[in-house]
Amino acid sequence: MIKNFLFFYTLIFITAGIIPSYADDAPQQFEGFNLSGYTQDGEKSWDVKGDTAVFMGTMIAMTNIIAHGYGEQKMNLTAKTGTVDQASGNMHLEKDVVITSDTGMKMTTNSLDWQREKDLVTTNDQVVLVDDKISAVGTGVLAHPNLKTAQMNEDVTVKMKTDSPNPGEDTVTITCDGPMEVDQAKQQAVFNNNVVAFQQGRQLKADRMELYFNQETKQIKELVCLGHVAITMGANTTYSQKAVYRSADQKLVLSGQPKLILVTEQGGGLAAFGDKKSR
Repeated sequence: MIKNFLFFYTLIFITAGIIPSYADDAPQQFEGFNLSGYTQDGEKSWDVKGDTAVFMGTMIAMTNIIAHGYGEQKMNLTAKTGTVDQASGNMHLEKDVVITSDTGMKMTTNSLDWQREKDLVTTNDQVVLVDDKISAVGTGVLAHPNLKTAQMNEDVTVKMKTDSPNPGEDTVTITCDGPMEVDQAKQQAVFNNNVVAFQQGRQLKADRMELYFNQETKQIKELVCLGHVAITMGANTTYSQKAVYRSADQKLVLSGQPKLILVTEQGGGLAAFGDKKSR
């Protein structure tokens, strides 16, 4: 982890290669710079490059930033402007901030704080996460720099592509009040508070939804829905406290006093009670 690294800095300046003196409080500006950090074993753990650098004590203000993380935190980061604290290595980035992980997932936002000791990136701004089959939009994020674990805090909307051959059923959309947590190692995404999932002609509501997916294909393997579950297909709705769907056998198991309401062609309603296993 980055918090266990012993950092030391290497500054390389395009302008005559002069190391500035920090005894002078007057800002010093340079065209082009390279700031790097290494592990105790001498392996490069990160580097930051920029078009300009203004030194103000231990703080460096930068423009057109390109940063890389190596080792466990392999990723690429770009931003228009930002600052780095030489003492802690922490960075604050603004304007067109983009993180790209080694798996191809990309996160964009307007501002970002990279806390090296805690090994975290955070923001309170709107965030967009995308890869080839999943897109997510939310407000605020707490994540590891490689995006293998991430939490979106509020107002989350996720769209997942499916392998359904039926027109209109090639996307599942899930919304929640948040937070939404993703752990790629566990192949799990957890949605909390006022969760709504819908696909053409079907809607599912719950207090909490645990989604398990195939890391390579990004297809849903299992859904576990908990609390005030309501499943609507057309005019018919099923209620329960828990619902589990497994894509392997395409079965939906309802538990917790499930109630099924069917609407007949004549407009009357039929209700059925008891534990149900439906297909």
